[in-house]
Amino acid sequence: MKKERVRARIEEIGIVPAVRVLEAELAVFAAETVNDAGIPIAEITMTVPGAVEVIAQLTGRYPDMVVGAGTVLDVETAKRCLDSGACFLSGPGLVPEVLEFALKNEVAVIPGALTPSEVIAAWKAGADFVKVFPCAPVGGHKYLRALKVPLPHIPLIASGGVDQVTAPKFILAGASALGIGAELLPLEALHLREETWIHELARRFTGMVHDARAQLKRQAQ
Repeated sequence: MKKERVRARIEEIGIVPAVRVLEAELAVFAAETVNDAGIPIAEITMTVPGAVEVIAQLTGRYPDMVVGAGTVLDVETAKRCLDSGACFLSGPGLVPEVLEFALKNEVAVIPGALTPSEVIAAWKAGADFVKVFPCAPVGGHKYLRALKVPLPHIPLIASGGVDQVTAPKFILAGASALGIGAELLPLEALHLREETWIHELARRFTGMVHDARAQLKRQAQ
């Protein structure tokens, strides 16, 4: 999947589910369940055992799903993820060599950043989005709004502490998308294979994104 398509899908849906579990089977179940729930995006973090194989399994089974690799901290891992079919590479911070690798191979890249200087550096280096992580501990939506005032042209993904209370606030503050982990994919729901539970959470979060964006549109008119 070309990076322009990946970028467009993330912007359209506005949610990047972060899959961080301790079993490969659970990771596959999590990604398949959010896909069935109408969020055809999944970031498989490298902390998942057999993460690269999970990515390969998902991309082979769901060619239209945006499956990315998270917590990619070195070029060797980036290569393995790309060979497995990953549509994007992401991390909690800016790793210049990973970003350069992504640009060279024309794959979407979403580095993490926190301070204004880090956000600017990531964007100037060629990031498709900049993940503001961890967002909640440093001021949440108020902090992200403060970043957007001088940097309105940089698409930011709020990540780290996004929940049902803060999700719409982050969108209203200017986030292009939300990185959501356990609040969308509770470990208990995964272990019990509670698809209905996860589908309901997906419905709520997608509804919040839709409603908040509609509110922004009305405010701009």
